Amino acid sequence: MRPDPIESGAFAHALLAADLPLPEGLTSRDGRIPTRRFAVYRNNVTVSLVDAMASIFPTVQNLVGEDFFRAMARLHVTAHPPTSPLLFTYGESFPTFLESFPPASDLPFLPDVARVERLWLDAFHAADTAPLDPAALAHIPAEDLAGIRFNPHPATHLAQFSHAAGTIVRRDRATLPLDGLNPMAPETVLITRPDCDPAIEVLPAGGGAFFQALLSGGSLGEACFAAQQSQGDIPALIGLALSSGAFSTTYMPDDTAQESDRP
Repeated sequence: MRPDPIESGAFAHALLAADLPLPEGLTSRDGRIPTRRFAVYRNNVTVSLVDAMASIFPTVQNLVGEDFFRAMARLHVTAHPPTSPLLFTYGESFPTFLESFPPASDLPFLPDVARVERLWLDAFHAADTAPLDPAALAHIPAEDLAGIRFNPHPATHLAQFSHAAGTIVRRDRATLPLDGLNPMAPETVLITRPDCDPAIEVLPAGGGAFFQALLSGGSLGEACFAAQQSQGDIPALIGLALSSGAFSTTYMPDDTAQESDRP
């Protein structure tokens, strides 16, 4: 009589929890319990997940050191096992994990740094679409410019942070020093992928309101008004909207041909 099959959830749970015994019913071909082989397999799986996290959050690792990061990542892997076979989707819960991880409490900006890195990876894997031509507005009559609207590029993300997370990640990935940086300064960050490589833009005054209006379907006129309320540099923000890769096409509300291009 064949033994009952091993329940997949129990197997996965035991695989990521080193303090648990082998799943009941797990045996080798000769009927023996493969304690040592399972331990090796368990370690290899954990190491591969920790390696994946190190590749997703390189700036977090640089800030805390490799040894600290790998120990911290092991705890996260145990508490939050992957739910998808696609490793690039892993780590979405890591920023929240960092918020309640006491050994990292002296680095309050660390969760926001992790959020920027996770958004960077999301932008990297977003759908391919040609970014907006910077000359897109050149042929639009001046009287129509205020009513123009923009379709977001699939890779675009806008986020507000309580810390200088965007600047930290930008400098670290460019191997620039963090000297003189105030990590507690709040930032609004725009992440795009203009040339097949994600870019992190720390927005100036009014930039958050400007891009939020455009990304929400507001007109260029509405976005300019929102930015003006925060003393934003309107020409500079329009230039950034055209050059950053944040958008793919433009349209007018009554332009059904371009309206159909909206995602």
